[in-house]
Amino acid sequence: MIHPKRTAGLLIGAMLSAGLFCGCFGAAAAGSLAAPGDSASAVESPPAARGGPRHTPAVVVQAAAPVATPPVAAQPPVAPRGRVYLFRGALGPIFSRGMDRLTERLEHAGVTADVYEFTICRLIAESAIREYRDDPAPIILIGHSMGGYCNLIFAQMLLAENIPVSLMVTIDPAHVTPDVPTNVERYINIFLSKSVLGGGDVKPGPGYHGHYASYDLSQHDEVTHINIDKMNAVHEQLVNKILQLATTPAQTQGEPLSLRYVVPANVAIELWDSGTPVIARPGDTLRTIADLYHVPLWSITQINKGSDSLPLVPGERIIVPRHLLPLAIASGSPPPGR
Repeated sequence: MIHPKRTAGLLIGAMLSAGLFCGCFGAAAAGSLAAPGDSASAVESPPAARGGPRHTPAVVVQAAAPVATPPVAAQPPVAPRGRVYLFRGALGPIFSRGMDRLTERLEHAGVTADVYEFTICRLIAESAIREYRDDPAPIILIGHSMGGYCNLIFAQMLLAENIPVSLMVTIDPAHVTPDVPTNVERYINIFLSKSVLGGGDVKPGPGYHGHYASYDLSQHDEVTHINIDKMNAVHEQLVNKILQLATTPAQTQGEPLSLRYVVPANVAIELWDSGTPVIARPGDTLRTIADLYHVPLWSITQINKGSDSLPLVPGERIIVPRHLLPLAIASGSPPPGR
């Protein structure tokens, strides 16, 4: 049997408990959301301010003097990491899935990246021009096969609008791929010279003065046109380069010299950005220079076409491959004095 008085008592108790819980939660929430320096109006008002009963306190406690908050050092503005436009080749959803994987890695690293079919290259370039006008940020282009061909057409359209390309990477582009235009600050080509589907040996165009590096992987039998865009080691290096672009100067000490390599079999693929000249001193050999600059001996002997052990002529100019480094790293670790 239900007792009205008992039921009413239970309901009143439940309401009071709920009111206390909500009041505590509201105060805690207000306290947690109010940031230092917020006005007192942001915190829940006392009962009197809400129209509740007024009570005259028996003892008045003087409020503690506010503690001065130490000034917060201004954070330097974060330079934009750029926008990356990736393009698949023909039948891209089947044969260029490496572009999708690289896009995912870039997004995971906090970089704005999108992948497209090469067939809409001009449409995406027009959109990129509008985006750049509204919000300038470094532009990075990466493409496999016909997607690599698209990269150069894309860059030509940007050149007509006086917009630079911070980095371009073509991966076994088609043979019909044109030369690198002058608005590309850094260019890397990774290709298979014997490939029928790709094989584009892209050259610097007339007047090009940017950083250029070409890597022919034809001696790597494990690499084909179908898997050349899926190499994890290459993806990792590209992600690191893109993350460093905002703090890496395009103009560096020493003129940028073109690198063109046939990468020997069974050696790691290291993506240098360009070459830089050094002057041989008495007693120098290509081997001693390779040791001094911490680069593989083959990279020195192939580009300079000389013996690794014969003494060099003092004053002779030698090309050494290099990585462009962020300003903080470059200022802390200058290259060895020559």
